[in-house]
Amino acid sequence: MTRLTFTEEQQQALHQERFEHPHPRVQQRMEVLWLISQGLVYAEAARLAGVSQATVDRYVTLYRQGGLPALREWKWGTATSELLDHRVSLEESFRRNPPHTVAEACQRIKDETGLERGPTQVRAFLKKCLA
Repeated sequence: MTRLTFTEEQQQALHQERFEHPHPRVQQRMEVLWLISQGLVYAEAARLAGVSQATVDRYVTLYRQGGLPALREWKWGTATSELLDHRVSLEESFRRNPPHTVAEACQRIKDETGLERGPTQVRAFLKKCLA
């Protein structure tokens, strides 16, 4: 594997954003890459940043694939349930004829939408929609 090299501009961006980026996880990514840019080996960067070597490897891979913009990107918690596309029709159905059990709700969701979901997901969906 080739050694990472950083321009002076990239080093300055890493240094600045390790403190100033609004998301703490992105700050951590920047800290790890900044330490590496200062000549530290991955294991030492991991120890100083308080992360595992596997995490350092992931951050380096992310940087190799997309540079600084990839490190800045944070997608955690952005996934949405496919059930939300059927919220209105399911809500009407459940209000007209409330399910007696979560298992019944799972089966009705499958029958009405074709989406098969487990009890935990259905329970969360019901709480969100029928609360």
